[in-house]
Amino acid sequence: MRTAPTILHLDMDAFFASAEQASKPSLRGKAVVVGGLGPRGVVATASYEARVFGVHSAMPMAQARRLAPNAAYLVPRFAFYRSISERVMGLLRALSPLVEPLSLDEAFVDLEAGGAAWDAESARLAGTRLRADIRAVTGLTGSVGLAASKMLAKIGSEQAKPDGLVLIEPGTERALLGPLSVRTLPGVGPATGDHLRRAGIHTVEEIAEAGEDELVRLLGKAHGHALYAMALAQDDRPVVAERETKSVSVEDTYDVDIHDRLRVALEVQRLADRCVGRLRGAGLSGRTIVLKVRRYDFSTLTRSETLRGPTDDPAVIREAAARLLDSVDTTGGVRLLGVGVSGLADYTQEDLFAQAAGAQASPAEEHPEEPAERQPAPTERRWPAGHDVRHAEYGHGWVQGSGLGRVTVRFETPDSAPGRVRTFLMDDPDLEPAEPLPLVPAVPPVQPVPPAQLSSGPEPEPASLPKWWSGTVGGGATSRP
Repeated sequence: MRTAPTILHLDMDAFFASAEQASKPSLRGKAVVVGGLGPRGVVATASYEARVFGVHSAMPMAQARRLAPNAAYLVPRFAFYRSISERVMGLLRALSPLVEPLSLDEAFVDLEAGGAAWDAESARLAGTRLRADIRAVTGLTGSVGLAASKMLAKIGSEQAKPDGLVLIEPGTERALLGPLSVRTLPGVGPATGDHLRRAGIHTVEEIAEAGEDELVRLLGKAHGHALYAMALAQDDRPVVAERETKSVSVEDTYDVDIHDRLRVALEVQRLADRCVGRLRGAGLSGRTIVLKVRRYDFSTLTRSETLRGPTDDPAVIREAAARLLDSVDTTGGVRLLGVGVSGLADYTQEDLFAQAAGAQASPAEEHPEEPAERQPAPTERRWPAGHDVRHAEYGHGWVQGSGLGRVTVRFETPDSAPGRVRTFLMDDPDLEPAEPLPLVPAVPPVQPVPPAQLSSGPEPEPASLPKWWSGTVGGGATSRP
């Protein structure tokens, strides 16, 4: 186990909500909640202004609305967040070849492997420069933890939030961990935490005092040994640059239970196509097709079928998902559907049975026309709250809300003053969906700093952001708490 605090953990601060605030001047300094907006939606991220009211990730959206009725509630823009994440990960890879992403907004970095740090002083300087670079490149803030192990570095970044840096000096680990809750340690979830609590163990220090034998008796050999070692601040897990993807899946939760069998089948086909899109985007294929169905009574059924070889053929995956659906009773209603592919590979093997069937079928049989009475009705244009639009006359803006045949848009850009609000008919031909605008002007890629150039001089000042506007948002939908 290393002794120098050269493992860095980065966690972007309230990432989705902060990205929305940075791109929408009228929301800066306001309570912002990002997530599913339907009756069954959950909170993905809440800004720090919203957390004051008790709103937090994974909370039901209905509960969040009761706690913070005046917050801005927005639908996630994952492509936008991914583009920001790629720039942040590029900064991390400039520091070291050993970067282990955990999600879009979180990663470990082995600074020693890249020669970016070798002791506490150089590690602190590298972390400070990284935070300044992130702010300059994205306009957002991130919190950094530095320690001799992954577990401690992550704890450090949690203590650093928001927009801070915590370095855990070697030799101080036990004193830091002792008073913390057992839930702080990796692998201690609600169930394990409750089990330990019933045994009278509430803190990390009490885990160490209980002893290894008692933990093995309570939790089993593997978990007990691992938890005792972590309570003693022993964690030798390395930073792993490539995390193997084990499956690719998509799922949707519906605001109203789906009872129509044809509608369920069409949703499964749509999910299968989305899953194929993700597969191909990652350059992968898979052998096992998985269907997930959560019914009206919250019972969840999973069905799977393993093919002869890996595939990314949308027709093959759609057909397999349809066969799996045939084995599931959906008469009571469906609240969630999902399609996934596992047994992944980076190559495909043609499905000979599908090819043979295709060779025997006529074009009409391959693509039978839907009966006239089953043709889906033209769908109304959807305008998700928070998503980007462009108007022929007023320019770039974002959807503040929609309903009753109208859509309300606030016209502003990341570098503008808070914009004005206008309302249009949903089918207004001058209004179209748009791509997100960058948060800050493009900057040259950051080059790694050679170790010889690192010094113990003054820490650089973080790049400054445009001053956040603190006025009142029109309409009362996002007024300041």
